[in-house]
Amino acid sequence: MMKIQVKSTQMIPAQRNLSYERRLQQLELVFLKQRKLREQPIETSKYFNGLDDVTMGGLFERAGNVPTRNNSQEVNFKTSQAINFFPIKIAATWNQLPENIVSSSTVNTFKNRLDEYWIGNQSIL
Repeated sequence: MMKIQVKSTQMIPAQRNLSYERRLQQLELVFLKQRKLREQPIETSKYFNGLDDVTMGGLFERAGNVPTRNNSQEVNFKTSQAINFFPIKIAATWNQLPENIVSSSTVNTFKNRLDEYWIGNQSIL
């Protein structure tokens, strides 16, 4: 899949001599790794905003009144399951997101802000 993204960005004549990272920045695209990770924060946002019918069974708990570093909706996971289990994988990513992203009122606003954040902060991942 990454080979396809690399090849397709090289097809633009003005972009051919640029590095892969620079081509993505100029085309306002995100790394493939970020695209793969994108769905998890989106689903978490839906869950916390009541937009998803999925019952997570109390897998997450909000940090509560504890002062947080990045956003007011920081979460902890309430399980010691395998490391690939969804709440464990998403908690660190979610907690690093800025307040203006996690407090988005709609899914589309969340997606747009998340993409803008990741485009401007390629080194995060």
